[in-house]
Amino acid sequence: MHVDLDSFYAQCEENANPNLKGKAVVVCVYSGRTQDSGVVSTSNYQARKYGVKAGIPIVRAKKLLESVDAVFVPMNHPSYEQVSERIMELLRTQGDSYEQMSIDEAFIDISGRTDLNFDLARDTALEIKKQLLTQENVTCSIGIGPNKVVAKIASDQSKPNGLTIIKPNEVTDFLAPLPVSRIPGVGKKAEEKLTQLNISTISQLSGLSPTILIEAFGRSVGSYFHRASRGEDDEPVKEREQPTQLSRIATLKQNTRQVEDIFPLLSELAQSVSGKLKEQGITCKSVAVIAILTDLSIHSRSRMLESHSSDARLIDGVGKELIQEFLQSNPEVVLRRVGIKVSSLTKETGQTNMSKFLAA
Repeated sequence: MHVDLDSFYAQCEENANPNLKGKAVVVCVYSGRTQDSGVVSTSNYQARKYGVKAGIPIVRAKKLLESVDAVFVPMNHPSYEQVSERIMELLRTQGDSYEQMSIDEAFIDISGRTDLNFDLARDTALEIKKQLLTQENVTCSIGIGPNKVVAKIASDQSKPNGLTIIKPNEVTDFLAPLPVSRIPGVGKKAEEKLTQLNISTISQLSGLSPTILIEAFGRSVGSYFHRASRGEDDEPVKEREQPTQLSRIATLKQNTRQVEDIFPLLSELAQSVSGKLKEQGITCKSVAVIAILTDLSIHSRSRMLESHSSDARLIDGVGKELIQEFLQSNPEVVLRRVGIKVSSLTKETGQTNMSKFLAA
């Protein structure tokens, strides 16, 4: 199963600001040079209908949407990470194994849980969709197939909020008419090279000699393209290495710059981050605070610790010092949201401190 969250950043923005519902929402990465300089990170499906897609200049997106009720918002990655972490925790429990691919997509192996029964797989997918909508107000598109590459292609078949199930005996007919760009890893350059070989569909690609593909793309990539075009993939679903950072972010009860209003929430976030570190047996070497102002601009301050730790009091103390430093050096700012991020993570090994030794 491949679970792909639909226009995830845009959905997060719509949930944070319900007034955006029904409008074309464009999430932007502003460069700061001019008011409209920068590129589109993502957009919701209302905006995509007009040709707005990731990577195009913001100025171009505004021209495409000049006759539409559209809203352009700055990317708020810390907030998206927080929602993603909750969703991924839910997905992690849904199958025999789990593999997060990015902030908004993951593979789940449900072979054992469903005993290879595709009807049960459908029920599992529908239950996941229901839970995500109920708990996070987020929709997703799910693809189910006999392996990862087919599931990935299937999840993109019916968006948004789609569910596509491809059984083993349906793989060839499903893949045949699709453009080669639907194969994961076939980017613009690879597609251009395949066009030069008169290959435009997956069916045509599957009929091409592996030798020709290896000559054109190298042994590793050429062999992969040949197998993928035939719906073949033996790569297992397995959890990736430990995260490189963890963060928690929340909205203050009121816009403020008063530490007595900020510190209690900061302490809660520090406790949450610390609990997550301890749950995963991880320690951090860097602590950062995230300040989101009333104009939605994002600022951060960080500090390296003397040694790795997962202690809530230490993380909380450093976070409070950093937020105080930020407020003192920016006397005019007012905070809307605040967060804590820890990074430079490492797995705990052996007896890491005296208290653990005495408790053993």
